[in-house]
Amino acid sequence: MVPADAPTGVAAPADASNAGLPPQALRAAQALQAPAAAVETAVQVRVESALVASRGDLWQRIRNGFGLPDLDGDRVRTWERYYAGKPEYVQRMTARGSRYLFHIVEEVEKRGMPLELALLPFAESAFNPQAMSSAKASGMWQFMPATGKDFSLRQNLFRDDRRDVLASTRAALDYLQRLHKLMGDWHLALAAYNWGQGNVQRAISINRSQGKSTSFESLQMPDETKNYVPKLQALKNFVMSPDALGMQLPALENHPYFRSVSIDRDIDVAKAAALAGLSLEDFQALNPQMNKPLILAAGTPQVLLPYDNANRFVQEIQLTREPLATWTAWVAPSTLKPADAARQVGMTEALLREVNRIPERMLVKAGSTLLVPRGVKTQSDVASHLADNATMTLTPEVRPMRRVSFKAGRQGESVASVAARHGVSPSALAGWNRTQAGGHFKAGQQVVVMLPVLAARASPGRGATAATTPPAAQGVMLAARQTGKQTGKQTGKQAAKQATKQAAKQGAGGADRKVMVRLAADKVAGPGKSKNAVAAATRRDGTAKVRVRSTAANKSRDAPGGA
Repeated sequence: MVPADAPTGVAAPADASNAGLPPQALRAAQALQAPAAAVETAVQVRVESALVASRGDLWQRIRNGFGLPDLDGDRVRTWERYYAGKPEYVQRMTARGSRYLFHIVEEVEKRGMPLELALLPFAESAFNPQAMSSAKASGMWQFMPATGKDFSLRQNLFRDDRRDVLASTRAALDYLQRLHKLMGDWHLALAAYNWGQGNVQRAISINRSQGKSTSFESLQMPDETKNYVPKLQALKNFVMSPDALGMQLPALENHPYFRSVSIDRDIDVAKAAALAGLSLEDFQALNPQMNKPLILAAGTPQVLLPYDNANRFVQEIQLTREPLATWTAWVAPSTLKPADAARQVGMTEALLREVNRIPERMLVKAGSTLLVPRGVKTQSDVASHLADNATMTLTPEVRPMRRVSFKAGRQGESVASVAARHGVSPSALAGWNRTQAGGHFKAGQQVVVMLPVLAARASPGRGATAATTPPAAQGVMLAARQTGKQTGKQTGKQAAKQATKQAAKQGAGGADRKVMVRLAADKVAGPGKSKNAVAAATRRDGTAKVRVRSTAANKSRDAPGGA
């Protein structure tokens, strides 16, 4: 060590602390007459500070990592003009991307991939993790359902990992690496990401068989794919030289925006946001994979939160004494109407439909999992097998139908008028009768209408002869026969009255019951006892069928006691 009073210019003696010191540091130590170790520390601090300064801007870090060959041409210019003409859109897009870009840059660098790929979500979804295309591609990386499953992105009732920030980024980079290994060219790999590897390989094979170039710009591809790489190139040019395009990049610091926080209990999404001190919108921006207002610890063991909010969340969740979750999962024991399911779990039908997205006129099939309020008896968290495999299957609520046939009136009738009279659509009526919706039925032509069982009528219209086959017919006929045997000779009115009681017990209802009981009673009591009709029971295809026809002979009053 140099004595404190040593004159200026005296060389520092060599000692063990000088070992391995760079020549620049050694000369600095000699010049400053300072301990070599102290000088080494000072040099390291200055070097590290310089590195931090050069990497303090995330945009500059991205620029430094660009590695794709540049593309040029009219398509690139078109996309440059597009973005330059929409400064507010670019601002919104980059503001959204600022939440996720640092994480993506880190992951791309770890794999040694070109950093242009970190800009790909700008082109895919404008960095919107909730984006859903018309083809059902979802998330900021726009995974199709099948491709997502290929890369282990879970898609179930409670979550869709195609929207998960961490999982979708991992899957997208896995996919791009696979495509690059297969194609041997990043431009072709990007085309395959957009169009599908099979399609790109076929386009390459066609060009190769014709002796043509197999470069990206030489292949025959859809316009969307032809524009895909030029679009990314325009974004690269924007990041590289925003001033040259008359644009501005928002400041973006080179540090993480969020951190992962573990959860070990089910918690409502709204509750998690409140404990973190975030709005629901901001919480969902980092955790967009949730399909329900409930986070299941068994399926989602962590949430993403900004650093300051993460610390608050950890503290608040330990202090809170309130229930963390007000929802749970319930498995339908049988196929149910939503109203019946709602009664079983103690909630309104409207809320059950809203939370579980159940449309009108749909049934919930047995084994389906529904989100329901957590009751006093259901305080345990949802099991992992439900969290990972829960499904909800719906089936249409189809009312039983019956076939009604009759003959069109003497003047003929339009399809539209018959349809209106029976409350069905002209197209449906035309389909049942193999005709056109705007057509006509000829006089006396047989017409078929399918009507709901409880809404059907036995007499279809003016001047018509009807053949009906209500499901209640067999029960009513049986009831009437039993009534006839028990009462012996009695009037149609008496038989009808007793048969009505019998039929009601067997479930026949509405117009079916009323008409069928009267006709059945006539059959038992004998013809001529009914005021308006006589009945003849026949059997066709195992179904009771009753034919009704008007009779002039029965215009007179019935016999005493008759119906």
